[in-house]
Amino acid sequence: MGTVLGVEGDPIRLNVLLYPLGVWVVMAGIAVANGGLREIVLIPRVGDYAGHVLSTALLVAAILLVSGVYFSWTSIGYTRSELVLVGVVWTVLTVGFEFAVGYVEGTPVSVTLGQYDVLAGQVWIAVPVALLVSPLLFGWYFST
Repeated sequence: MGTVLGVEGDPIRLNVLLYPLGVWVVMAGIAVANGGLREIVLIPRVGDYAGHVLSTALLVAAILLVSGVYFSWTSIGYTRSELVLVGVVWTVLTVGFEFAVGYVEGTPVSVTLGQYDVLAGQVWIAVPVALLVSPLLFGWYFST
């Protein structure tokens, strides 16, 4: 018992999903610090667009590092369904957090959505993609 969703033979144990929530909190803190670094250090030195690209690359690297460290360290054997769910939860929490902060700051939704416009040269989409795939990638790698 204690399982929900998943597919037969690949259950999702809700109790093992609490640790990845803590990992997301750590990554959220890193993302906030990264935003400060971008605004205070990077943009004044390299310009707006280059600062955003560099900041996004640094955040993706940090996400991959934190995720890799967690899944290499944990003794929990996550199922494939659990790893996919962790990635989805991390992504939804991050995008939701971004839109919530935008709302509080009075940023129009169109501006926040514009950060996902790859055709306009925006690279932010790499962050939610990294959050989505890193649990499955590292969870699978370190469990084999």
